[in-house]
Amino acid sequence: MSHAVPAGVTVAAAAASDVPRLEYVGLVTRAIAFTLDAAIINAVAIVVAAAVALTFSVFHLPQDLEVVAAAIGAAAWVLWSLAYFVTFWSSTGQTPGNHVMRIRVCVESTGLPPRPWRATLRLGAMFLAAIPLLAGYLTILTDARRRSVPDMLVGTVVCAADE
Repeated sequence: MSHAVPAGVTVAAAAASDVPRLEYVGLVTRAIAFTLDAAIINAVAIVVAAAVALTFSVFHLPQDLEVVAAAIGAAAWVLWSLAYFVTFWSSTGQTPGNHVMRIRVCVESTGLPPRPWRATLRLGAMFLAAIPLLAGYLTILTDARRRSVPDMLVGTVVCAADE
């Protein structure tokens, strides 16, 4: 369906008016949401690891196989963490932690949840931003739209969720 642009209004101005006004969210709210998500990710991982350990305790496994199992478990945890964030961000823009804190991740230009590739890039950038003593997050305190370096790199913002 095509929308007619009123006379005297540029297409860019008309497109900009379609983007909802966003209320940007600060560092503390985002940190609490991330902490809740980390707790969920690790709780699930602990339950799965305990189930696997109990299963393995029935058998006498060689030391080499235990090392391989630990490496597989570590890789599974990384994939689980990646899938958790990318799936929630790209489907609804909200992880469970974000939902509790009533915030969401969206593309700055459209207000929509990021596509999976953008969510994946954002997560990778988040890890890199944390390496220099979380310095990549200090821009949240000074940026007018409260964007972190990862948000600036991939074109996302964290805003209040519409309830």
